[in-house]
Amino acid sequence: MLVRRCLDGDVSAYRLLYDRYSKAMYNTALRIVNSAADAEDILQEAFTDAFLQLKSFENKSTFGAWLKQIVVYKSINFLKKKRISFLDMENTGDMPDTGEEETIWYTVDTIKASIKELPDGYRTVLSLSLFEGYDHEEIAETLGLAHSTVRSQYIRGKQKLITLLKIRAAHEQ
Repeated sequence: MLVRRCLDGDVSAYRLLYDRYSKAMYNTALRIVNSAADAEDILQEAFTDAFLQLKSFENKSTFGAWLKQIVVYKSINFLKKKRISFLDMENTGDMPDTGEEETIWYTVDTIKASIKELPDGYRTVLSLSLFEGYDHEEIAETLGLAHSTVRSQYIRGKQKLITLLKIRAAHEQ
């Protein structure tokens, strides 16, 4: 196991761990912060922290899951420092009608481009939910928001994403 080799002082094992996980962790950070340069910085900080704290890795999960948690927290902390706004939706009126959703197929590139256009709050909540598998309670706790705020950010972000996708589809025709 690479982690054991690192702990035993095998310097080459650190590079192998980095090579194995860096692309996936970069993509995780990029989905959350929406900036290649910032995602690269977060990636480097996450690996530095992970390597410095490797002794605290207890094999309760995979190394990749442990590292991903570090990347997600670093990404969220970055956004908090940047002071992205999560609107408190508790007092902003009725939630939009979600109605019947139609099934429309889009390319991965179209979806990625549309997600990048979302406001930071929407993009962060959607990314944590759809791509990272966090539930609304975990997102609320991680971001320090009310569950209702996360839920409304998710619903409104999803609707905004659908709108952006439909606009892109209309322009492609």
